[in-house]
Amino acid sequence: MARRRLIIVGGVAGGATAAARARRLCEDCKIILFERGPHVSFANCGLPYFVGGEIAEPDSLLIQTPASLKARFDLDVRVKTEIVRIDRTARLVHAREVETGREYDETYDALILSTGASPLKPLLPGIDRPGHFMLRNIPDVERIMAWSSECGRCRAVVVGGGYIGLEMAEQLRRRGYEVTVVEAQSQVMAPLDPEMAAWLHRELRMNGVSLYVNDPVVSFEPPSGREPAKSSIVVLKSGRRLPADTVVLSMGVKPEVTLAKEAGLEIGKLGGVRVNEHLQTSDPHIWAVGDAIEVRDGVTGQWALIPLAGPANRQGRIAADHILGRPARYDSTLGTSILRLFTLTAACTGANEKALRAAAIPFEVVHLHPGSHAGYYPGAEPIAMKILFSPETGKLLGAQAVGHEGVDKRIDVLATAIKAGMTVHDLVDLELAYAPPYGSAKDPVNVAGMVAQNVVRGDVTLAQWHEIALLDPRTTFLLDVRREDEWVQGAIPGASHIPLDELRNRLDELPRNREIIVYCQTGQRSYIAARLLRQQGFRVKNLTGSYRTWDAARWLSEQRRPEVEGSE
Repeated sequence: MARRRLIIVGGVAGGATAAARARRLCEDCKIILFERGPHVSFANCGLPYFVGGEIAEPDSLLIQTPASLKARFDLDVRVKTEIVRIDRTARLVHAREVETGREYDETYDALILSTGASPLKPLLPGIDRPGHFMLRNIPDVERIMAWSSECGRCRAVVVGGGYIGLEMAEQLRRRGYEVTVVEAQSQVMAPLDPEMAAWLHRELRMNGVSLYVNDPVVSFEPPSGREPAKSSIVVLKSGRRLPADTVVLSMGVKPEVTLAKEAGLEIGKLGGVRVNEHLQTSDPHIWAVGDAIEVRDGVTGQWALIPLAGPANRQGRIAADHILGRPARYDSTLGTSILRLFTLTAACTGANEKALRAAAIPFEVVHLHPGSHAGYYPGAEPIAMKILFSPETGKLLGAQAVGHEGVDKRIDVLATAIKAGMTVHDLVDLELAYAPPYGSAKDPVNVAGMVAQNVVRGDVTLAQWHEIALLDPRTTFLLDVRREDEWVQGAIPGASHIPLDELRNRLDELPRNREIIVYCQTGQRSYIAARLLRQQGFRVKNLTGSYRTWDAARWLSEQRRPEVEGSE
């Protein structure tokens, strides 16, 4: 009986995982893995940290090599070899060695495409100038470092404020560069909602990074004697000109589907390979995994492109299982992700407001700012948390968090809860580890559940930060219930001030013919005030997240011009 032949196109998270999993399930299979780059399995998420020197040696980024995969799994790994054509009728792939040009065919019984995604590179004038780099593999990193090695006080312009762009901004700043981030949209890190991304804008500026949002690049011009630079003059739509000794292009990615498209496989409306729950393409002998495919969003159920290493790894395992007879399926992706930016950590899971609106899913939002651990234990830091949930059932739909510590474990708990279909009521009952250095008796996740539960049960009605600028003083009354020392340090314009502990005795100062919007520093004291006032017959809403959320996000309300955003 002939050996079953499995061919995998592309390595890294999806392809290398599929190959190793297939070998563990089938010792007799012939497994060939083609990779057009020089490295078959490397930590591409670690590339920015090599640029900044946190990872000192490039070999640290190599997870497996062709030799190690051969020794441990008896895999036939062929690097610097690309697949240029698939013959679905004959079930063969046509390969070409990148360095020699030699071409040959290999047949398959099953084929897995793990072709990944390619960087977006719009047709902007001068985009191919020297000193412009993208970051997808180890050779890219080596080229950046070689170019910049003779730079004194290097000026780097990072085009794009996504994960890679922000990580590169941090790491280039670590190397002592003058760094500017340019983002065409109104905020960095698109998976976050704007008021949560605002914390990252603040962190960038506090660490000496210039930031220009809502101001896309229109061209890259040659330097001149009047505008000296080693690489380019980056010209923005606003007319601003940024001299750059190094330019990092991080404008997003698109699925690499050329091979699949030319083979006649179904491509989805978003541009990714369309697969079923077993990761099979429209050809039952071909599977696809990783950044090249469209997946179902775990909250909205709609098709989505979510290029993350964790899902790609699981997809590789599931595809190998299904090929070799295991009852495996891939249901959906939540898009759980995390970013470190200088001293901050930002993370999210599930759907954001934009996605929920696009899917016409009703939702409610709460903001809170619990401590990372018990307040009486030294070093506790606030975490800005946002929970999105169904106003009817309390089912969790999404979560976002930004803070200095404790963000990662909270977002992981919330991601698990969303995957399990839990509600905000379930969050209240979660039994989570507690000791003063690590958490509180009421963990931030429990508190998030309690705050949201109050909304679902109708105990409080909320106002959102973005509604404040639209308030009509003829029909609404804005009330600050913080202490005097907090009030004098800054307040929302137009607010009146009555400290919470004096409120019961000063009810006659409040109008009964207007709706009262009450706020404090984070939302807890204003919730108490809202309950008091409601039971006294007032119409009242609690500003969720209160002053801290409003203060972080007010740059949005003020509709800052691009040049203002970059000048602070």
